[in-house]
Order: sequence, then structure tokens, then C-alpha cells
Amino acid sequence: MKDATPSPPATLESKLAEGRFVITAEVAPPLTASADVLIERVKPLEGLVDAVNVTDAASARAALSSFAASAILVREGFEPVLQTTCRDRNRIALSSDLLGAAAQGVRNLLILHGDDPKTGDMPDAKPVYDLDSRAVMSLARDMRDEGCLLSGREIIEPPHFHIGCADAPVDPSDNWEPKGLEAKIAAGAQFAQTQFCFDAALAERYFARLDALGITKRLKIIAGIGPLLSAKQARFMNEKLFGVSIPASIIDRLEAASDPKAEGRAICVELIDRLRAMKGVSGVHIMAPLQSPEAIAETVKLGGWR
Repeated sequence: MKDATPSPPATLESKLAEGRFVITAEVAPPLTASADVLIERVKPLEGLVDAVNVTDAASARAALSSFAASAILVREGFEPVLQTTCRDRNRIALSSDLLGAAAQGVRNLLILHGDDPKTGDMPDAKPVYDLDSRAVMSLARDMRDEGCLLSGREIIEPPHFHIGCADAPVDPSDNWEPKGLEAKIAAGAQFAQTQFCFDAALAERYFARLDALGITKRLKIIAGIGPLLSAKQARFMNEKLFGVSIPASIIDRLEAASDPKAEGRAICVELIDRLRAMKGVSGVHIMAPLQSPEAIAETVKLGGWR
């Protein structure tokens, strides 16, 4: 009797479909032409996260291509989430690059608007924005489902994409409606990764509203979170990052801590445990600005979820 054919490995998409709570991590590719430097950066996350988000010239600063970095991670046995922005490519380049990524085993896409070049280190760079983020989602969906480009040209072997969008939780008023998310779902989004959710009470109200409106049945929500370095960083994020709200109680804890980095990890673990209990939340996306991936790895180990 022949052995049964082994099941294919679970993917981020299949884990979300099965209702498993996922953990993803964000990594900014280094400014390097060496694949080894990237691999060394990502290695601490091995076996601890379900997928690794690869940023696309974050903060409008050039780095190793997110498309190339994602392909390298596939080769090394990681599952990447390819972040791609509308900022730098027209529809021709986007179509070609997405096909190239799919040909190298990249399935997950997180499609973003992209930071304004004026905020980066090359402020004279000209932004493209030929398509907005929803149009790129529709492009990826049609490439997958219809097997064609925007021009109608047929793709010989269509890609399989798992399409994601960004979201920023708000404190919903009585008459609030998630019109932005509805539009992204209509454009093809299957999952959303959110801005940081440090205010657990606000996040609970927001995700409960999404669940009550049926959004979470059509869109898997992965809540953003991360270990903070210090009270100074928390104040900066509160003031400068769109959609971020860090309660005073968290800032006070960091201020009073003898080891703020350790306290930041402990706070992150507590918040992830709260998010895991929230209806409508399918996972967490851990980001660590100004820190190495080791900080994410240490946080996951501290939480004992892997």
C-alpha cells in the first residue's frame, strides 16, 4: 500500500480560513545588495511567526526591493507578505512586478498607498500614484480570478494572490459605518492589517462594531501591535503617527520602569492576550519601529504562543 500523499504546508491564507490565530511580523529590508544580510535579519523570527511582512521602501527611503526580498524569503522557507505601494510604479510596472513575485512563490500581498517622498531622504523624487490602493487590489484580484491585465491581455498562467489592505481602528460613533473597509472588500481585500492597537478598550469597541456589521465574516482582521522602547517613543508615536492612540497609563508604566524595553515587551504581551480574546480578531501583526526583529522574537517567546 502506497503512503498517502502528504498534505501541503499550511499557509497564512489557510490558517486564517481555519480560524487559527495568526502572528505576523514586520521587517524592513536593509539597504544592501546582499541576500545574506536580509536572511540574517529575519532568522530570529524562524518558527515564531506565521508570515513576515516585507516593507516597500518604508518612510519613502530606498532599501532592498520588497519584491526581491520576498522572493529570497520564499527560498529560505519563510512565508512573506509582500508590501507594495502605489507610490513608485505605474500599472505596467505593477502588473509585471506582481507576476514576477507570483512566479517566485509569493502569494500574500499588502497593498498600501505609500509614504510621501517629501518625507524621505530623496524629497525630489516624483511620486507615481497611477493607481490608488483599491485599484491595485482590483488589479491583483482580476489577475488571479479573470486571468487578465487591465488592458484585457490574457495571462498564460494566472497568479494566486491572497490580498490584504491596511486599516486604522477608530472609536466608532453610533452612526459610524466602515465605508472604507467596504470599498476595499469590494476591490478584492481578503485580510486587513491594522495600525497599532495600544488602546485595548478602543480596539475592543472598534472590532466589536466590525463584527456586528458582518465585516469580519468577509475580511480577516489582523491587529497591529508592538513592543515599545520608552515613554519618549510612545509620546512621539501618539503625536506623529496617524491613527495611533497610546493611553497615559502605558506611558506612565514605561516612564516608571527601571527597564523600559522589558516593560514595553511585557505591555505588548498583555495587549496581545487581550486582542486574542476579542471577537472578530484573527491575529496580530507585530511591528517594532527602531528595533531589530529580535525584539519581536523575544516578545513572542515571552508570550509563550509558539
